[in-house]
Amino acid sequence: MIVEPAPAKINLALHVRRRRPDGYHELETLFVFAADGDSVTVVPDATDRFAITGPFAAALAGAAEADNLVIRAAHAFRAAFDIAQPHAITLDKHLPIASGIGGGSADAAATLRALAGLHGIAPDDPRLFVIAEALGADVPACLLGRATLGTGKGEALLPVEGLAGMPLLLVNPGVAVSTAAVFARWDGEDRGGIAADGDLLARALVGRNDLQAPAVAIAPAIAAVLALLDAAAGVRLARMSGSGATCFALFESVAARDAAAARAAAEGWWTLATTLT
Repeated sequence: MIVEPAPAKINLALHVRRRRPDGYHELETLFVFAADGDSVTVVPDATDRFAITGPFAAALAGAAEADNLVIRAAHAFRAAFDIAQPHAITLDKHLPIASGIGGGSADAAATLRALAGLHGIAPDDPRLFVIAEALGADVPACLLGRATLGTGKGEALLPVEGLAGMPLLLVNPGVAVSTAAVFARWDGEDRGGIAADGDLLARALVGRNDLQAPAVAIAPAIAAVLALLDAAAGVRLARMSGSGATCFALFESVAARDAAAARAAAEGWWTLATTLT
């Protein structure tokens, strides 16, 4: 049995440069990862089985199983490595659905890592990254699982020095935002790339999330979350992640993070108090 973590993905900055001929958008983004998130358990079995547990399991219950990225990752893995062995896979779902923190992408990446470990395949095998890119723009970064500068559609990855141990708070106002709808509202203006110099936090601070304004237009509750985080004591950076609606804040101390988490929870919002890895 392999139990593989599927940590939340955070975009410290997300610059949209242009729309590509293939329908994706040319991006520059700073990926980092939380210490917590979902998890995927894989065991050999006589037949293929898939189950979802956890607080957000019900949100996926009505979706077609074939559409789940975990199942797609498992099928692609078996085809790529010519493996006949069936597996029982359990997804323990703790991250909100369609929330901008890479839940589905992280789950797919964790599935690939777990299956690779189970079958003695190196975690850096290039075939895993080919599968990951086919599954979605964020899946390669989640497969790598460390601080990186992502370019292209997000799949071209350059590792950078991270912010391991920095207190992190994730807050979601309880709304799911369609990535396609958010991109459709982007104004198309290229406001420039991510700063090339400075440490990771400095580069993030002078950056932005070009999808934040269109996401707020779709889900105004995001603005309320950001206002609370911006006003929190000890906050170093507060911003929306990905296409929303989850927002994040980096803090100077655990105490400051936990105080902000208590205020956000009092609003009835989903919160995750954690750290960066």
